[in-house]
Amino acid sequence: IVPAMGRGLTGCVITAHPLSGKTRNTPEKRQRNRWLTLREEGNNLFKSGDVEGAISCYTKALKVSTCDSESAVLYRNRSACYLKLEDYTDTFSLDTDQGDIKARFRRAQALHKLGRLDQAFLDAQKCAQLEPKNKAFQELLRQLSAQIQQKVRYLSSTDSRVQQMFKLLLDNSAQASDRQKAAQNLVVLSREDAGAEQIFRNDGVKLLQRLLESQQEDFVLSALRTLVGLCTGHQSRTMAIVNELGMDRLCGVMGSGASSVSLSACHLFQVMFEALTEGMKKDVRGKDEAILPEPSRELRSMLRHLIDMLAAPNVSGPGRDSAINLLVKQVPRKSQKHPDNSLTLWVIDNGLKKILEVAGTVPEITDGPPLTDNTLLSCSVLLNKLYDDLKSDKERENFSTLCEEYVQHHFRGPGLESKLRSIQTVSVLLQGPSDVGNRTLEMSGIMDAVISLCASDNITHQQVAVETLIHAAGKAKRASFITANGVALLKDLYKKSENEQIRVRALVGLCKLGSAGGTDFSMKQFAEGSTLKLAKQCRKWLCNDSLPPNSRRWAIEGLAYLTFDADVKEDFVDDKNALQAMFQLAKSEDKTVLFAIGSTLVNCTNSYDVEKPDPQLVELAKYAKQHVPEEHPKDAQSFVEKRVVKLLEAGVVSALVCMVKQESPALTETCRECIARVFLALVERQEDRGMVVAQGGGKALLPLVSESTDVGKIKAAQALAKITITSNPEIAFPGERVYEVVRPLASLLALDCSLLQNFEALMALTNLAGISDRLRQKIIKEKAVPKVEGYMFEEHDLVRAAATECMCNLILSPEVQKLYLVTDSDRLKLLVLYSGEDDERLRKAAAGTLAVLTGEMPEVCARIPSTTSHWLEILQALLLSESQDLRHRGVVITLNLMQAERSLAEKLMESEALEILSVLAKAADASQASVTRAAQCCLDLCLEYGLIRSNDGEANGKSAP
Repeated sequence: IVPAMGRGLTGCVITAHPLSGKTRNTPEKRQRNRWLTLREEGNNLFKSGDVEGAISCYTKALKVSTCDSESAVLYRNRSACYLKLEDYTDTFSLDTDQGDIKARFRRAQALHKLGRLDQAFLDAQKCAQLEPKNKAFQELLRQLSAQIQQKVRYLSSTDSRVQQMFKLLLDNSAQASDRQKAAQNLVVLSREDAGAEQIFRNDGVKLLQRLLESQQEDFVLSALRTLVGLCTGHQSRTMAIVNELGMDRLCGVMGSGASSVSLSACHLFQVMFEALTEGMKKDVRGKDEAILPEPSRELRSMLRHLIDMLAAPNVSGPGRDSAINLLVKQVPRKSQKHPDNSLTLWVIDNGLKKILEVAGTVPEITDGPPLTDNTLLSCSVLLNKLYDDLKSDKERENFSTLCEEYVQHHFRGPGLESKLRSIQTVSVLLQGPSDVGNRTLEMSGIMDAVISLCASDNITHQQVAVETLIHAAGKAKRASFITANGVALLKDLYKKSENEQIRVRALVGLCKLGSAGGTDFSMKQFAEGSTLKLAKQCRKWLCNDSLPPNSRRWAIEGLAYLTFDADVKEDFVDDKNALQAMFQLAKSEDKTVLFAIGSTLVNCTNSYDVEKPDPQLVELAKYAKQHVPEEHPKDAQSFVEKRVVKLLEAGVVSALVCMVKQESPALTETCRECIARVFLALVERQEDRGMVVAQGGGKALLPLVSESTDVGKIKAAQALAKITITSNPEIAFPGERVYEVVRPLASLLALDCSLLQNFEALMALTNLAGISDRLRQKIIKEKAVPKVEGYMFEEHDLVRAAATECMCNLILSPEVQKLYLVTDSDRLKLLVLYSGEDDERLRKAAAGTLAVLTGEMPEVCARIPSTTSHWLEILQALLLSESQDLRHRGVVITLNLMQAERSLAEKLMESEALEILSVLAKAADASQASVTRAAQCCLDLCLEYGLIRSNDGEANGKSAP
């Protein structure tokens, strides 16, 4: 951190009062004092390792700075902080002082890291001109020159390759295989920055447009994937491509009949949205960013076209699903902390009616757009996301009113088809924003129409009505009404209907009502054995391949409710055919089944949260004759473990992995939470973790820690921690994937997590920190070090020891070592004191940390005697310990102290350490060879210092026995 330079302390002149001869405490002076205080505070925070705190202080100081010289110092210091954090986009301005050579050098470093070599070279060249003998400037200039020359050579070769591929693709007489290969090579090139730039500059967008219009699926896919490479992370190119190709053409491609083309186009839209929105989030920090046009116009255009696709009859079912999926991902706020929900309000105003048109479509009867099996559930998810993103009662009331008006309009319309559309819309709303669904269900005549349609002779009418009844039964407000009025109807449909699709739906309604007691063994809605009979029928339909997938899906829905009963769980996991049928559906194209499968597996593994009631409160409840929940005997831990083993043997991991990979709105955050809970249950036993990792479970957990509910993220992170503790992380998470594990583990070091989660996270981080310096740097970057230090003060013995063990591995990093040089810190004292604790695990960790620290940083050794007056006793206790590990640590610390300063060696020789070392040096036990060698080195060093003498020679001091 650079101190202030120039005139006086601040570089500004302070004037004195003409009468008193003393400086007045004017507002200007107070402002400068405030600047000075903030700057010094920032300097101290930087030295102590709190880089973000330093940035905050420098930023505050910039706001009160009044002189250019003051601002130059602050910009320079803040830039050093950003470089430390590897945040190279936060460069500073040179407008305040063009001659500030240090500021220019740091900007050159940042530009170099960002890959802007030409601009970095100009800054480095200017620095070298001003200070030709500065080695750092010359070295950076040399590196930049070499890299620029290499880039020029690469670009020239890339340009020729691009031209060759263009020539092949434009030649209709060329062989089809050659043209396809050229298109695939173009995709590969577009993933590199240089290749993407060459394709774009060589008018490649027009060529890609011709490929999109070719109507040949292979060429269309290659064109879309190439466009993904051009748009990824590049705002200006994305805007140019959107304007040149036009949204009508891109939406037409996504709305085509081919499912693979629709998915690729959806991915392209996703990348475009990310490029444009990331560009809007960035602060303008330089001229390059300032000239970029505002991308909001392109964003609104993309959203408008997606909304228009929803109800368009010429759009395919997969294309419509892709449009809904994009709206789900891009419109609602990513975090409720973000104040701006204007996109959601805009979509509600301009597109809610079109969403409801899709939601109310009954493909077998009403005229409407083509749908897939997933479309209606996707609409429910989108409606729910939009409703949850509203901030005020007024906004929610407007949403509800629009839905009620739509339902009422069609319910009062002429003909039965119009009424069916309104009831279908209610059914979709009940699956999404249930509050709105309940309001529409309570509208005059709706519930009566549902009940009457259940008795219709038309299968489609019955199907719509029964499904609406089932969704309504899940709401507590309606369950009692349906139990009183609908159970008899559902039983009648189940027993008498000749259509299997109606029967399975009626069965699910009965299952839903029968599971109202949840896991409470004492609250069963049906007679003894009824739930087992219902479950048996569900399993039968699940295994019936002759039924369509959407009907078999309803069988799993029924099991999701019935598996609250432990007897049903036991029967289900013993039925291998039913398990295999469910896992096959999990891997199928039907995405609507995902939540039902997740819920069923959560129930079978007992991975739901259960609060154990206070025993005293239970006794009071019994005394007051209040209901007390009872656990089923087969929900005991021994039964749960056996069920988990059976699920693993049946292949549950591969099914979960396939579920995580699904790109569908049906894979909601709640569904992801279910999957995370199941994974956590599967890795509970250490002996099962290898199987989970071998089948891809480790990889599948990584997306769950970032895309799930808050609870789901914690569950997934804890499962990762368990795997990292007992498996080799480099095998469990090969390649770059191991670095993705650090952030979720660090997130478990929080007060709102349990002590067990804290402990497992510390153990896992310890394992990672011992692998490589790059992983240690990643842990430091995720701000885990202060959290680890905090847990070193934890009262729980195991957590405190685990935190100290983690520090023992982190201390190998020079950045962490420097923290122990801070003079106003008790870090070093804590390690010394812990080395004398009774807890052997804690002693080993603390002494190991001291051994590494004193060896790597000799300057720390001189401060050890001042940490505590008992330091010698602690060190001697280590040397005399029965544990060989502790003895070895003690001898290494002693050797490091002696090597650091002769005075420390003198203090040690004046104590009983000499006799202890002499005994240790004579040990003949081969297993203690490392201790013996280190002890002998200590004695040899004392001989060299002249503090002791050998039996053979003369020296001042004591004799070595």
